[in-house]
Amino acid sequence: MKIAIIGCGNMGGAIVRGLIRGTVFKPSDITAIDVRKEPLDALKAFAPEINTELENYHSLPQMDIIILAVKPWLVQDTIWDIKFKMDYSRQILVSIAAGVTIDQMNEALKKVNEPSELPAVFRVIPNTAIAVGESMSLISSKNATPEQQDLLVKIFDEMGKAVVIDESKLANGLALTSCGIAHFFRHVRAAMQAAVEMGFHPQNAQDLIAHTMKGAAELLLQTGANPEEEIDKVTTPGGVTIKGLNEMEANGFSNAIIKGLKASK
Repeated sequence: MKIAIIGCGNMGGAIVRGLIRGTVFKPSDITAIDVRKEPLDALKAFAPEINTELENYHSLPQMDIIILAVKPWLVQDTIWDIKFKMDYSRQILVSIAAGVTIDQMNEALKKVNEPSELPAVFRVIPNTAIAVGESMSLISSKNATPEQQDLLVKIFDEMGKAVVIDESKLANGLALTSCGIAHFFRHVRAAMQAAVEMGFHPQNAQDLIAHTMKGAAELLLQTGANPEEEIDKVTTPGGVTIKGLNEMEANGFSNAIIKGLKASK
């Protein structure tokens, strides 16, 4: 199979690197396309075997999968630029743009002479941890076969964890996963500020906090335990943990998280 990634900024470039490290595609079957030379040169330096195209779409007719990794406001213009080079009967179109629905993409994909013919279209919402192969990616589709859906899950599973959800839930899921990663970073930053006040060097504090967060996540993922069960294990009567938790709750910890997530939706 051959795959093209249109837009090789932070997220698009991370996807290209993830595909190179994966097993689904050979580097020589990956084409990176961008309007800027610098990100393409960086990807070539990472894997000289990949193909790059600067400001053109000559290779698109040969592709099996086309990933749009452009900003949301550029999706429809990019579709207009590429749709007459696409073979809807066999190609898969994937967008990682938040807020652009499959119906909106399908409207842009319509061809005057073939208004009813449309390709398999996917929306994938990754997060920035895709850069280290640890993204939590959400996948929705329309007009796709089960085999095509399984293929997309396999591709993004190699860059972290991918799950299929109904498109109507993508906005809520994005708040939890794509926006959610920033919420965890904010927790780390706040904990670092407290640690510095307690006498730790900032970098040492970050390492301690990040590894503690990683351990907490692995406990939940590997045991399937409810978070409250794990909290109970470390909150002994009269102990320091419960005092800290109560102080956080008194200052609106849980309420702030709930309101923040709902606002991100």
